[in-house]
Amino acid sequence: MNMNSAIPFEEAASTLLKTLGHPTRLEILLAIGEGEACVCHLERVLGQRQAYISQQLMALREADVLTTRQEGRYVFYRLKDQRLLEIIALVGRMLGYSQAEYKARNKKVSQCDCPHCTGAIECC
Repeated sequence: MNMNSAIPFEEAASTLLKTLGHPTRLEILLAIGEGEACVCHLERVLGQRQAYISQQLMALREADVLTTRQEGRYVFYRLKDQRLLEIIALVGRMLGYSQAEYKARNKKVSQCDCPHCTGAIECC
C-alpha cells in the first residue's frame, strides 16, 4: 500500500476502505489468503467469469493491495500486506462471524488445472 504523506490520512484511508468494501474484492482477498492464486483458480473458487475477476483484480492492484509474479502463462496474485487479512478478521469478529465463516478459502479445486490445484508448484 502506497502511503503518500502528501495525501491526507482521511482521504487515503477512505480510498482503501472503498476498494476493500466491494464484496467480490473481499472474496478475492480471502481466496488468496496468505498464499497466492492465479485468475483461473479464482474463477473456480469464486464461480465468477474471468473478465469480472480481472476487473476486480485491476482495482486491487491500482489500490496497491496486490502484487504479482508470472510463471509461464500464469500470473499469480499475492497480498502486498498480510495485515489486510487481520483487518478482515477484525471486521468479521465485530459482526459476530466465527473465524471459520470468513477465514481464507484458498483451496485446491478439482476443476482447475492451474499449477496450484494440480500440484505442479507449491504456490500457497
